[in-house]
Amino acid sequence: MKFKAIKFNKDDRPEFFNELRLRVNKYFEENNIPSTANVNMKIKTVFLLLLYLVPLGVLIFGTVSNFWTMILMWVLMGFGFSGVGLSIMHDANHGAYSKNKRVNNALSLMLNLAGGYHINWRIQHNVLHHSFTNILGYDEDIEKSIIRMSPDQKYKQYHRFQVLYAPILYSIMTFYWIVSKDFEQLFRYDKKGLLKSQGKTFSKALIEILVTKILYFLVVLIIPMMVLPFAWWQVFIGFLVMHIIGGLTLALIFQTAHVNENTDFYIPNKEGDSIDNSWAIHQILTTTNFAHRSSIFSWYIGGLNYQIEHHLFPGICHVHYKKLSPIVKQTAEEYNLPYYQKKTFAGAVISHFKLLYRLGLNKN
Repeated sequence: MKFKAIKFNKDDRPEFFNELRLRVNKYFEENNIPSTANVNMKIKTVFLLLLYLVPLGVLIFGTVSNFWTMILMWVLMGFGFSGVGLSIMHDANHGAYSKNKRVNNALSLMLNLAGGYHINWRIQHNVLHHSFTNILGYDEDIEKSIIRMSPDQKYKQYHRFQVLYAPILYSIMTFYWIVSKDFEQLFRYDKKGLLKSQGKTFSKALIEILVTKILYFLVVLIIPMMVLPFAWWQVFIGFLVMHIIGGLTLALIFQTAHVNENTDFYIPNKEGDSIDNSWAIHQILTTTNFAHRSSIFSWYIGGLNYQIEHHLFPGICHVHYKKLSPIVKQTAEEYNLPYYQKKTFAGAVISHFKLLYRLGLNKN
């Protein structure tokens, strides 16, 4: 079945986004700065890459003889690849890191360092999630049948326990991603014609995925198993620790912003191809910010605590979101639109699991 895009209502208060774009553009013009990465972003890029690659190098060259030191290397790699994904790869895949397309394309490949496939990411995240946020049947971030994330999703009896098993599933998210998810998505996206939209044939994408997986497992897992003075299962435990950290970090950052007590959820109109909101207003109604006061946390997660700004302006590098936030909030208030935000990350996580609990009881 070929993919059919949802149509948004262009007549739904278009003046809001028109005015907001003017104000955002004015901010960059008055401050004479580009909307792409600045010096601080480039320094962060080097730091986060080293946080992942240096511990990996230590493991590859077998320079660790203590088990807990080895585990520490895997822990650092878990935070390293999460940071690279949230702060660098994410911006690059949105074309927000640099004005140079080649730079963005090169940095988007950092996802492959963690065993993923950047083309699948672009389809799931850029095309489906950003375009159709919280729309059942389109946004794959809420299309997890084992976890009920939308009140419009069909209820199953096992959902009553989802508030308990969701953290477990989140913790294995990146492991499932590198083992199975990329292949599942490849077949699904090819059938829908989404793979072709990225300039890829099925065979070429399959080869790229296989090469990526083979190299990833060889370098990150097999070689450490061969050179380190530990049993294979001990090294594998460290490998799982890395993915548990990465899975929990990525899942909680992305899911808490859209699946919580504040945000709205949608299904297409009866015709099956339209939504009553304009695209920009839809993003406002389906997104929540959190932890604005936590500068270090915001630095590490690539400014994704400013999800509203990111969804409205995905082509702007995240280092600018904090300054854009007051502009977006003020404009939203002037047009009587909500600006959802939680004071802390913990508050956002609690709100997320409160919704999972309610949906698990089949309460909309």
